[in-house]
Amino acid sequence: MRWMWIDRIIELTPRQRLVAVKNVSMAEEHLHDHFGARGDRGAMPVMPACLIIEGMAQSAGILVGHAGGFAEKVILAKVSRAELHEDAVPGQTLRYTATVQNLDAAGAATAGVVELMDSGGPGGARVIGAIDLMFSHVDKNMAGTEFPEHNFVFSETFKTLLRTSGVEMPEGM
Repeated sequence: MRWMWIDRIIELTPRQRLVAVKNVSMAEEHLHDHFGARGDRGAMPVMPACLIIEGMAQSAGILVGHAGGFAEKVILAKVSRAELHEDAVPGQTLRYTATVQNLDAAGAATAGVVELMDSGGPGGARVIGAIDLMFSHVDKNMAGTEFPEHNFVFSETFKTLLRTSGVEMPEGM
């Protein structure tokens, strides 16, 4: 993973559920021109839906990778469902909850819920979407295709996120 679309893992129940958060900030380059000012309308910076989906994919991918001790190269194979009913804007926090629906040697299916938490708002979180994903253990499903020996999916940036979130990692990772 080159870009991280989650900031912290706040809960991990191995092989079952992972909860992560993403703080949406004006410091992020993609917000500056996403619906920039036009005519008499001011700028409307929102986090693009595709990046919200990617945040869920990273959250669920970590859950799937953790189940196998990060030994497999876990890649997103399919977005089965992606429904988002509200935009996320600077100052808000997204909470991703990924749950394993099926997990086997070939890969996994996950169900995800996206919630929005307003900083300074009335408290609590509200559900703004659902994202269901399927993952493949690429080394087991791409017969005849050569991939690097090292696990290119779970990079140093990813490992730093795990360590700073307090997630236990296998020896040698």
